[in-house]
Amino acid sequence: MIPEKYLLSLIENAYKEDVGNGDHSSLCCINKSVRGKANLLVKEIGIIAGVEVARAVCKYYSQNLNLDIYINDGAEINPGDIVFTLEGPQLDILAAERTILNFMQRMSGIATETSKYVNKLKGYKTKILDTRKTTPGMRLIEKEAVKIGGGMNHRIGLFDMIMLKDNHIDYAGGIEKAILNAEKYLKDKNLDLKIEIETRSLEDVKEVLRIGKVNRIMLDNFNIQDTMLAVEMINGRFETESSGGINYENLRDYAECGVDFISVGALTHQIKSLDLSLKAV
Repeated sequence: MIPEKYLLSLIENAYKEDVGNGDHSSLCCINKSVRGKANLLVKEIGIIAGVEVARAVCKYYSQNLNLDIYINDGAEINPGDIVFTLEGPQLDILAAERTILNFMQRMSGIATETSKYVNKLKGYKTKILDTRKTTPGMRLIEKEAVKIGGGMNHRIGLFDMIMLKDNHIDYAGGIEKAILNAEKYLKDKNLDLKIEIETRSLEDVKEVLRIGKVNRIMLDNFNIQDTMLAVEMINGRFETESSGGINYENLRDYAECGVDFISVGALTHQIKSLDLSLKAV
């Protein structure tokens, strides 16, 4: 669920960015008293996402805009489907049009891509995770789209999980120092956060197993053979996550190794927006 205050701030910024001191293209040729309708039309197969965001956009832009929703977030859609009908003053419809489409096309693209990954792993225990590779200022919107597509959110930001990556480890002076420092930090600050550590080799995995004190081990850029060996070594003591070099084509190969999670940055940072349009009727 997207926090209301966060969403309102996004919509407010979008309004200032797009409408500014007025939609002069519409104001110059359309009477403000004339009402109209427009359908959100699907032009591409996918998963719809952002319907609830569109509702919030309409509420912010004008109290005179009404939505009749026919298809809800998370549903499969096909070309020709009508997701909702927007009714109200024509000027208000035109002002809100681009903001609605900008949110919904991107969210639907992310949900659609996530759904493809999730469906490819049917039958396996492995779950698909997103990453922090998101558009600045749009993180919660994009992560909500991942959930709508059936995926799971990794940490939201730097504040809700300790994730010791390669640079942390190198700066700290090695795996053991990084883990022990993290453990002490949590104790000193009275924080209850999970610890994940990145490993770059089987030797790293062995060292983490010797030290313990973590919740999840990331296997970063491991090939299939080493992933299988690492999962066997860990043997369920800690959660496992594969990351790096994983794409749609080799996804099942990693799942077959028995990892608990696969994180895919491309779900949010290499996405193609889904083709939708708002058409007057």
